[in-house]
Amino acid sequence: MIRLAFSSNAFVRFGLEQAVYAIAQAGYEGVELMADVPHAYPPQLSAHQRRQIRQLLRQNNLTVSNINAFTLFALGDTYHPSWLEPDGVSRRRRIDHTLRCIELAAELGASNVSTEPGAPMNEFDPRRRSELISRFAEILNRYVLPHASEHDVVLAVEPEPGLVIETSQQFLQLQDQIDQTYRSYLRLNCDLGHFYCVGEDPAEVLRTLAEHIQHVHIEDIAGSRIHQHLLPGTGTMNFAAIFDSLQKIEYHGWVTVELYPYQDRPRQAAESALRYLRRFVR
Repeated sequence: MIRLAFSSNAFVRFGLEQAVYAIAQAGYEGVELMADVPHAYPPQLSAHQRRQIRQLLRQNNLTVSNINAFTLFALGDTYHPSWLEPDGVSRRRRIDHTLRCIELAAELGASNVSTEPGAPMNEFDPRRRSELISRFAEILNRYVLPHASEHDVVLAVEPEPGLVIETSQQFLQLQDQIDQTYRSYLRLNCDLGHFYCVGEDPAEVLRTLAEHIQHVHIEDIAGSRIHQHLLPGTGTMNFAAIFDSLQKIEYHGWVTVELYPYQDRPRQAAESALRYLRRFVR
């Protein structure tokens, strides 16, 4: 059965407790936790605060659908420090952040941690993309996936327009270079709007990459295919086809609504999205 969750990253103007309460009241079964300021940045969470988060989730009958470790505003911005920083110290910060997020996921009972797909591509010669994907795979194999395996938490890479990995084929190129020992711990955070932005059919991506999908992000995108997350039903994505594909591939995981642009009205956005999407969930 498909289960719907909402990402706390729409609630950055509110504390985590307020975000969790609002998401539960909106009617969701799950919450994606933003592993960054101001919500659940691991270095700022004491043992007591982690216990409080577990209690908060129980009280609101919510399961953690995903630990979102994509952004790192605590140390930089949306994309930095990235996996491919030329500076080793900055690169290590991204690695260490992800290790701490894996530990947090295990502690909170989350099956997966999502992360950025390498780095912004405009910082590199586009002819180096294959080389950059290989470098990314090397870093994951050496520093991160052994830790993921130890904690039984999947690292889910999220392709995004304009980054080193933005298409389904580029994700497969990365997956092919993951050590066989750890391959089951490197899977796909399938953001369907992102694939739509780069000219792919989300419903087809679901069918093609079914065996690699760990977690799904959903939002709507305008007909221009500009990367701007919209309320489901206000853009041009074909949600009937998307949910038909999810049924056909027998996906039984979480579909998390990600609407971070709606920071001025996150609860209303959460409620509106759920009203629209419920018609497709069977």
